[in-house]
Amino acid sequence: MIRIPFHEVQKTIESAFLKAGLASEIAATCARIHAETSQDGVYSHGLNRVEKFVDYVQQGWVNPSAKPSLVFQLGNLETYDGHLGPGITNALFAMDRAMELAREMGLGLVSLRNTTHWMRGGSYGWHAAEKGFMSLCWTNTESCMPAWGAQSAGIGNNPFVMAIPRKEGHVVLDMAMSQYSYGKLEITRLKEEELPYPGGFNAAGELTSIPAEIEESRRILPTGYWKGSSLAVMLDLFAGILSQGNTTASVDKAGYGNCGACSQVFIAIDPMKITNQTFIDQALEATIAQLHNSQPAEKGTQIQYPGERSLRTRKENQALGVPVHEAVWERVKGLAGLK
Repeated sequence: MIRIPFHEVQKTIESAFLKAGLASEIAATCARIHAETSQDGVYSHGLNRVEKFVDYVQQGWVNPSAKPSLVFQLGNLETYDGHLGPGITNALFAMDRAMELAREMGLGLVSLRNTTHWMRGGSYGWHAAEKGFMSLCWTNTESCMPAWGAQSAGIGNNPFVMAIPRKEGHVVLDMAMSQYSYGKLEITRLKEEELPYPGGFNAAGELTSIPAEIEESRRILPTGYWKGSSLAVMLDLFAGILSQGNTTASVDKAGYGNCGACSQVFIAIDPMKITNQTFIDQALEATIAQLHNSQPAEKGTQIQYPGERSLRTRKENQALGVPVHEAVWERVKGLAGLK
């Protein structure tokens, strides 16, 4: 890994997207989200996803000029068709619209169908929190994980996000329904490391912490075993039904690559409509203080609240530069015409 200044990472990605045919505004927005994702330490869904995104554009699996259109409206519930547009700009539109509805009515729910990979789901939780909104959002995916007790993939890992704004640092949960995403497996393998905990099964059906063995078997482990498996199914069904779009079973048949023609849900809540900042601050600070005061199992460590590690990583990478895998960086520079 080498470190590159954030602005250089962002501009290089933007150049790659411009050469791939994205309009300047869309290229800039997508590049910012990819760069911020790597800056926050989620390298698998930042710079490392640029090549795949460009490939999907070139294959026609992502329509770089498409924009969401309204399909259904009922009070503070709205559904949009994403027309296979860039997942990042589609998701930002949906969360922004959910916040507009929440600003008016306290809560807004926007479902989005026929969209594409949104990259890091947490980006939209952070985005809402920056504007003062609590939020939940999730996406379904193609089959990439076996249901609990199965050997073959039949469910998605269906990332789920929750966020609460906080002046001293937002509280943000960003998790897949698998113990580790395939992106995390890739990053760990590239570092020639093992996972901290078993993340799936090897070809012999044994739990393993070796990323390459899990990638080969395609048997990633559901978070919480049967509980994560069941939650993945329910998130998938809610996304498909609320958006009148594809569930995982239909995403598998769509043929648009990773998360192509998927369904998503974005919920924004204006907490000031139902309470006051003093109450919110007390709830947040009491909870965070209790976490920080917990006795750690390992000496020299501190229990962290959701999102705290991302904030620390962000500050470190802002000061020192964004860590990038050198081979990946060179390939993205090639896409940008900088070789």
